[in-house]
Amino acid sequence: MTTEAMPTKFAPAERDAEEKIQRQSAAVSAIPFLPEFLDAVPNLLVVLNDKRQIVFTNRAMRMFVGDSGESAIFGLRPGEALNCIHAFETEGGCGTTEFCRNCGAVKAILNSQKGKQDIQECRISRDPVGNSLDLQVTATPFTADSERLTIFAAEDISNEKRRTALERTFFHDILNTAGGLRGLVDLLELAGADEVEELKNMIGQQSERLVEEITAQRELLAAEEDRLALKIAPIESMELLQSVLDLYRNHEVAEGKRIRINSNTENVTIHSDRALLSRVLGNMVKNALEAVNQQETVKIGCLNMGGGVLFWVHNPTFMPRDVQLQVFQRSFSTKGAGRGIGTYSIKLLGERYLKGRVDFTTSEEKGTTFEIRLPLNLDK
Repeated sequence: MTTEAMPTKFAPAERDAEEKIQRQSAAVSAIPFLPEFLDAVPNLLVVLNDKRQIVFTNRAMRMFVGDSGESAIFGLRPGEALNCIHAFETEGGCGTTEFCRNCGAVKAILNSQKGKQDIQECRISRDPVGNSLDLQVTATPFTADSERLTIFAAEDISNEKRRTALERTFFHDILNTAGGLRGLVDLLELAGADEVEELKNMIGQQSERLVEEITAQRELLAAEEDRLALKIAPIESMELLQSVLDLYRNHEVAEGKRIRINSNTENVTIHSDRALLSRVLGNMVKNALEAVNQQETVKIGCLNMGGGVLFWVHNPTFMPRDVQLQVFQRSFSTKGAGRGIGTYSIKLLGERYLKGRVDFTTSEEKGTTFEIRLPLNLDK
């Protein structure tokens, strides 16, 4: 008699029965001094069987899961115990979704089952609006009572990733803006009378951009710590889009590229936080400009959706599938290590604070469109 394999898009989905898990747990607990040693480890740590199910947890992990207790997570997989949003999307659970193909935790565990220790980084999204864990995970194979097992340890590196991203912003992006500002001031001292006014305008724009970049980081930190206060006021959508266009038209990422407001754009009056909405749309525009090639066009627009409003930003570039699966994660970026704040902040600010819905569509034929749907009145 053959048993049909459970469907999966990455790792095997099959699980062991509760009786076998209990035997495996007893085998680990019976190893002299091992439970005491693992309890002394400050990182989250579990022992997994060959189906990636938890058969032992250390004290740090038991404290992390709280009232559910140790027995409640026996038989679960790491993503399920840590409340990863993707761990409950399929019948197979953690490791079996399309998103799991890019999960460092699943990859490390699978490599350990081949007999080698593996260390990887892993981002676990615990809700759709920014509550996530950045982890460094280590998966180490070992055997107990003829059972092939894995010691899986996770260290929280969220603060490190946050610091790296902020340092990347301050020491690169802001330094570049400040350097450009200093260069314009130097030119002003040498400029003729007919050039002074133009240089003054350029200095004003560069100064405004510098303040915007610093303010954006301050707001992001406040948003993550749930201490961001909203300022609700009427906003004319057309005027807002024009201000975003003016801000990024002369940005370094727009050099050799075009940006324009789409012809079908509607002017809609909404009540929301102008600064945050401007930040969200600005990040959408900046990301779009970074994605396109020279002479290509980024389009922005707004539509009245009856009970709400839709803002969108389009670029003609297709987003590969592996990027689609990770695009809103805090530390993910296609632009190298230490980036990954732009799309994450779009999701965080747009959904947690502006009560909207952020999404995107992408295809090779139509390019990529990021959009945010917002209520007409945030006060209601």
